Amino acid sequence: MTDLTGRNALVTGAARGIGRAIAERLAGAGARVAVHYRASDKEAHETLTAIERAGGRGSLIQADLGTDEGLDALFAGLGLGRLDILVNNASMMSEGRERITPEEFDRLFAVNVRAPFFIVQRALPLMPDGARVVNISSGATRIALRDFAYAMTKGATDVMGRVLANVLGERGITVNTVAPGLTATGMASWLDDPEAAAAVSGVTALGRVGRPGDIADAVAFLASDDARWITGQVIDVSGGLWLGPRGEGNPWLSLKPKPNGSE
Repeated sequence: MTDLTGRNALVTGAARGIGRAIAERLAGAGARVAVHYRASDKEAHETLTAIERAGGRGSLIQADLGTDEGLDALFAGLGLGRLDILVNNASMMSEGRERITPEEFDRLFAVNVRAPFFIVQRALPLMPDGARVVNISSGATRIALRDFAYAMTKGATDVMGRVLANVLGERGITVNTVAPGLTATGMASWLDDPEAAAAVSGVTALGRVGRPGDIADAVAFLASDDARWITGQVIDVSGGLWLGPRGEGNPWLSLKPKPNGSE
């Protein structure tokens, strides 16, 4: 069981979806969690209530990470003298896809790339040696999808994590990146369609759609002492999304255990 007792954590974009699952998972392991959100006030309070009902400790911080004023508000409201775990989860997807406007492109990079960079920079004076940084990326960096501006921002996240790991290694601070696949959250509401979910399951090695808790468990591990010798890595947490052909014609399927009593 992961033990984060006595540690302070900040999770950005933690009002719902993967961020909420991460915040609840870290709190459940004993960390005091600062739950950041931008506009989802109701959902953020629900996240904090869930943490406290489960016996955990947390607080709320509202800030728009796409602006300098928002970054100021984030650290003004943090209220932690020490920060042991930083999870850069907050991000946005574009609406325009390949027809993205310059304004939307700039906003996308401000939230997904610029904010995590400066959050780390401003958090470092609060972080003791041996602290943990976990960035949330995406499987979109290895799969050619139409939302390529979003994928570009996550590619930058991957590079940032690798470089930071090398720079901060002297302090024993690990920096790792988690890359989820298609996960059932509000950002992927189209997965509520049974046919869409079945299609995704069919191209996933483990045969189902991802859940927020799948990602949260990986983050909790990376935040723990058990992951002390892992840094600078991009860890795919997608259940094996789009690894290759599946189903009939796969000779390895014949090697599964036979039912009891069969030959």
